[in-house]
Amino acid sequence: MENIYLITAVVLSFLILVVPSRLRYYFSLGVSLYVVTITSIPAVAVMITPGTQPESFVFGGFLGSLTLTIDWLTGFFILVTNFTALTGILYSRGYLEPYLEKKSPAQLSLHNFSYTWLHFSMLGVLLLREGISFLISWELMAVSSFMLILFEAEKRATLKTAVNYLIQMHIGLVMLVIAFLICEAETGKMSFDTLKIYFSQHTNIGLFLLFFSGFAIKAGFIPFHTWLPEAHPAAPSHVSGLMSGVMIKMGIYGIMRVSMYLQHDIYTIGLIVLIISVISGVLGVMMAIVQHDLKKLLAYHSIENIGIIGIGLGIGLMGWGSNNPVLLFFGICGGLLHVLNHSLFKSLLFFSAGSVYKSCHTRNIEQLGGVIHKMPYTGSLFLLGSLAICGLPPLNGFVSEILIYIGLFNGLSSWSVYQSITMILAIIALTMIGGLAIFCFTKAFSIVFLGSPRKEFDHEVQEVSTGMLFPQFVIAGFIILIGLLPYLFLKPMAEMIFTQYQIQSFPLLTTLTRTLSMISLVGFILILLIVILYFIRSRIMRSRTVASGPTWGCGYTAGNARQQYTGTSFATPFIELAEPILQSNKEYEPISDEEIFPTPHSFVTHPVDTFRSTLNRLIDFMMLILKKLARLQTGNIQHYILYAFIFIILIFMLLYLHIL
Repeated sequence: MENIYLITAVVLSFLILVVPSRLRYYFSLGVSLYVVTITSIPAVAVMITPGTQPESFVFGGFLGSLTLTIDWLTGFFILVTNFTALTGILYSRGYLEPYLEKKSPAQLSLHNFSYTWLHFSMLGVLLLREGISFLISWELMAVSSFMLILFEAEKRATLKTAVNYLIQMHIGLVMLVIAFLICEAETGKMSFDTLKIYFSQHTNIGLFLLFFSGFAIKAGFIPFHTWLPEAHPAAPSHVSGLMSGVMIKMGIYGIMRVSMYLQHDIYTIGLIVLIISVISGVLGVMMAIVQHDLKKLLAYHSIENIGIIGIGLGIGLMGWGSNNPVLLFFGICGGLLHVLNHSLFKSLLFFSAGSVYKSCHTRNIEQLGGVIHKMPYTGSLFLLGSLAICGLPPLNGFVSEILIYIGLFNGLSSWSVYQSITMILAIIALTMIGGLAIFCFTKAFSIVFLGSPRKEFDHEVQEVSTGMLFPQFVIAGFIILIGLLPYLFLKPMAEMIFTQYQIQSFPLLTTLTRTLSMISLVGFILILLIVILYFIRSRIMRSRTVASGPTWGCGYTAGNARQQYTGTSFATPFIELAEPILQSNKEYEPISDEEIFPTPHSFVTHPVDTFRSTLNRLIDFMMLILKKLARLQTGNIQHYILYAFIFIILIFMLLYLHIL
């Protein structure tokens, strides 16, 4: 990776701000393709030769020299990042078309520039090991994503969401800075590579948890998640796909990078990660079920899937700490593979949701219905993503989750009864997550795409352009490919994990490979059978006249769309069962006894995120204090002199009392 290539990429990115409007998209796409090429080649080279040492490239500039290091973990995340960033920019052209008249050329140029630099900064986070340069890149990632969320800053809610996001990102940054400073105070250098020295001489739990908290805010682990359900819906859908598919995984990358240097307390740290991940997975999917906003529903599912990834990493660390190579392998491998799988089906789902929003101009599930009749390709793609995220075979989500299940079942045979109980509870939690995910996406797909329209739109709802569908079909192809040929992806990943953790292959892996091969064969047969049946049906129906009409209503002719299930009514039985955990605010006008013929009334529910509402109360309290303190700004010079005089007296008193 020569210096000239990196300098060229940086210079080209700034030209996005000045190129003519008609060339802006193509120029941005060209820059992305260029960056994808120069970073993917060394990443692939490292991954196909897992036994080699990490490759380092020294990038020199007027600010000094930076060392870019690529090992197997960096290479894996680079490829995931590049693919999602590329499909996102391909999708963005059609999605942003309605904004060409609403936004100025400068605003659109800034948006493309911010998207490019979000991609750059994520690559910087992956490539940089030195503390200062890593933190600068981490901050660039926060600022560029903040600018992308602000795309519709004319909406007050969007502006508030973006500011809240930026504040929480800086809280995470402060935690990381403190963690690096602690490391520097002991080792003399602020770097990831010196963590091994620190961990070998000190208790590992404290510093790891400090790093974990900083990275967990970005990843969206509960209770660090409060920014995520608001920021993802506020951003344009191609940005939501990139943020959910890749950006939050930078937190996972950071946690994994720190964990690779652990020397002590590894089992305990893994148990802590497992507990937090189980809570995140279960509560994330439960909160997703009660959402009315389609993109907010997907955002909470990102929290759920971060929990699944964390479960894999947690049991992997427990296996490492207890010298159980099988538990270590299946945990780490399942977690990492789910990073890839989630980036695929979650970006696909956000892109499909964006297509629905572009055509219907609403994300409110309660106002949608029958969309698949107008948007058959979008509906089919959303269905595929839904099946994948639920972990159903023969799609990619099943492969990564079955690896984590195998690790958990293997952990049951431990000599420790406490570990066996922990594994049983984790299995129950993962099973619950999968079941609730099926329930949630049954609601989302059926209410949005099936049935009859619940609202008459003042415009024609139609399928999106081929340019928006193409990247979604590419993603769908990889979802199916991983599901049908999982060993193509499992083999190189297994070799990387074996090399990193110095473990030998074991018979269970061979058995797993055979089992996955059989599942792949069954998947191929199923798809072939569907194609044959479809072909036979088409041949039979070609010679027949097909008539269509309304569904028979058993003699009742006054039915309308309001008699269908809504998202709220679909989820009500579950909400009642989960009442102590899930809360909602109800707004309605009660029908009085005097109303013999009731007038129209409304009933609206708003799901409540307990963690977010608690944070909001804290913020409101702080704002109240600040407003009261603002009264001190009287504009009177005598008052300001008095404040200074009081401050001087206070300092003298503290010095006299030997407090300072």
